[in-house]
Amino acid sequence: MKPKYKLDKEEQWIEDHAHEYVPVSAAEKHRIDMDFAQMRKKKAVTLRININDLGKIKEKADKEGLPYQTLISSVLHKYADNQLCEKTETSLYGRKGR
Repeated sequence: MKPKYKLDKEEQWIEDHAHEYVPVSAAEKHRIDMDFAQMRKKKAVTLRININDLGKIKEKADKEGLPYQTLISSVLHKYADNQLCEKTETSLYGRKGR
């Protein structure tokens, strides 16, 4: 039976190589499931924040089309994972002749 949709290159590669994948053991699957469950857990916290900063955050969140709490959570997550960098680090990439 021919599929009703066209696969992109990545999807086609997965389809072509599906036979190479092997199932994981029950213990490994349990460990993976526990890792995912841990990542989904949330903890409520109380945070005091400058009212002007909160206003700016709410404006940015509104422009992005998401709740401000989600934006704050995203920024904190990126900070925790060392995905944020100093402004001076990013400006180094834009300079010419250095």
